[in-house]
Amino acid sequence: MRAALLAALAGLALLAPEPARAAPDNFDQVERGRYLVVLGDCVACHMSTSGNHEGSQGFVGGRPIETPFGNIVTPNITPDRATGIGTWSADDFYRAMHEGVRPNGAHLYPAFPYTYFTRMPRADTDAILAYLNTLEPVNNAVDRNTLPFPFNIRASMLAWNALFFEPGEFRPDPNRSAEWNRGAYIVEGPAHCGACHTPKNLAGADRTSERFAGGPLQGWFATNLTGDQRTGLGAWSVEEIVEYLGKGRNARSAASGPMAEVVEYSTSLMSEADLRAIAVYLKEPPVAAPTASARTALARDNTQMVTGEAIYLDRCMACHRRDGEGVARMFPRLAGSQVVQQEGNETLLRVVLQGVRAAYSPHAPTSPAMPAFGWRLNDDQTAAVTTYIRNAWGNAAPAVTAADAGRMRDLLRDRP
Repeated sequence: MRAALLAALAGLALLAPEPARAAPDNFDQVERGRYLVVLGDCVACHMSTSGNHEGSQGFVGGRPIETPFGNIVTPNITPDRATGIGTWSADDFYRAMHEGVRPNGAHLYPAFPYTYFTRMPRADTDAILAYLNTLEPVNNAVDRNTLPFPFNIRASMLAWNALFFEPGEFRPDPNRSAEWNRGAYIVEGPAHCGACHTPKNLAGADRTSERFAGGPLQGWFATNLTGDQRTGLGAWSVEEIVEYLGKGRNARSAASGPMAEVVEYSTSLMSEADLRAIAVYLKEPPVAAPTASARTALARDNTQMVTGEAIYLDRCMACHRRDGEGVARMFPRLAGSQVVQQEGNETLLRVVLQGVRAAYSPHAPTSPAMPAFGWRLNDDQTAAVTTYIRNAWGNAAPAVTAADAGRMRDLLRDRP
């Protein structure tokens, strides 16, 4: 009888729910760090290109980051003690984020945007490290010295930092709203938007007088984020910016290329409040945008315009419509498009020649795609149709040459 009773009690114990485990003391800090990693889009750079480390959540490094001076391979930031940051202290991590210096004293290159991360307070960098330390340690050694001479001399960063780097944490503007200041912190700090959208000088540093004015980026053209009505965000509402960042598209445009990664790994995972704060800040930046020069569209009887219109009607009109208005949130609008009117033609050429897939997000999981036309159009035809798109329906932008199309074709052949 006693044995039967003990067996019954044991069975009940197995059926009883397991006692809840107490949350770790730093649970809130880890969760804060996880969200800051989302704000910083850390996964996009530190993912493995081999696809062999799925369990590491993309932080094992190995992705080459293209710079004008050569490719820089991103490091492993899992807590592996041999090849990652498992031996780093909070002080080590703070110094890397704020000063661009590794624990061994070696200087980091600004491809790691410490020039923006320096705006983050100590509590935020501590939280990021706390989160990274919860990841699975993965042994993945990467070659961190891939730049050619003389750019591989890291001591040269002493001079670069003296000329172009001003460390210091973000300080709120007391004359602005809490929402504006939150947006300013995200844009100027963890999200490091200017790292892509601000033109660079010959040394690879931001041209601060042209902040957010857009520029060439890894075979694309990062768009103008200033208030310019034609090429910037001047005609966009706060709500349109929020929708674009959260869903990867709106009635005007769709994110593709490097911006698609930003949406997929970062902005689509941000809170609605933070997306709105970013939009408010971008619509009311602290420094006025440089005055854009007025442009006049090419005449309709221009040879390229005539040829380009014929190609457009044959190849493009079915999706983007005769009037260039597209289909809202499916096929981007070309009339009045910020993207197609940029000073640089790289993005439009790349999309026409190579095709593109728009960003997907939890809020918009369908990912429309455009086919490649590079196999159908020669360089003259490609130049004509892109010139037409950039100057039809009220658009105005520099003409595209066959040489431009040829260079993009060569680029895509050598580095897809």
